[in-house]
Amino acid sequence: MKEQLQQKTVSQEEEAGSTRGHMAAVFTVAVWGTTFIATKILLRGMAPAEILFFRFLLAFLVLCAVCPRRMKLKEKKHELLFVGAGLFGITFYYLLENVALTYTLASNAGVIISVTPFFTAILSHIFTKDEKLRSGFFIGFLTAIAGICLISFNGASRFHVNPLGDLLELGAALAWSSYAVFSRKISRYGYNTIQVTRRTFFYGLVFMIPALFLMDFRPDFSVLGNPALLFNFLYLSLGASALCFVTWNTAVKKLGAVKTTIYIYMVPVVTVAASAIILDEKITWMSALGTALTLAGLAISEGRTKSKKEKEAAVDY
Repeated sequence: MKEQLQQKTVSQEEEAGSTRGHMAAVFTVAVWGTTFIATKILLRGMAPAEILFFRFLLAFLVLCAVCPRRMKLKEKKHELLFVGAGLFGITFYYLLENVALTYTLASNAGVIISVTPFFTAILSHIFTKDEKLRSGFFIGFLTAIAGICLISFNGASRFHVNPLGDLLELGAALAWSSYAVFSRKISRYGYNTIQVTRRTFFYGLVFMIPALFLMDFRPDFSVLGNPALLFNFLYLSLGASALCFVTWNTAVKKLGAVKTTIYIYMVPVVTVAASAIILDEKITWMSALGTALTLAGLAISEGRTKSKKEKEAAVDY
């Protein structure tokens, strides 16, 4: 009886943690889904390289101010996990995506980046012990991809194949999937989430510096005198970077890399809704159907069958 009650208590605590993880993931993608609009506005006065570097630099400084305590590693080898997270999640992902968009269409990129959950599932299955591949995940993946295709190519007269740009975007998807796996491994060691995010940003910025010399990097802060540009820069730095990477890492810690990354399916849905509200863009039947399919795919991928142990723990004694 005592063991059964303990199992029930543990099950309830895990369920509460899972709920917090889902809420953190939903909040994160809700913000990330609007970053396209914020970036589009900010590009009126700043180059992509400037936006990228200073966005994460300000986010890093804010996290240092919020949590100034020095992070002590439990094992020296853990440093390699932070190096990997910063290199893949910040430097590689954002640089590859920015360069890809100069060669391929945004609609192509929107579909290609949506294969991230698939890559994450494969990498997690290989490199972690707690991420299992299920048939429901793949069914949901195909359903969501169908919906995202409808959203991304809505109104497009034809599909444009851009090998270089599309391959770079595929590399960006793989980079983010790798970041998700590194984040999952880091979450097992009980480090403070803000300190984890701060350290990840630090390595991302370090690896980004050499790439700036190859890009159009000419800082001009005078443009931030424009209130609209300043607001969107702060939104990207403080909201989409400093806050959302913390909430994303929290979700990964609670749910795992695969279940959290599935929420990326929602990003184009949020973008469509935000564009309709902020930019007054019309929602067509194709985008509406695409949104429904994407959300259905998300629900199917997130669904799971309870194990025998979980069912026993759920019995009301």
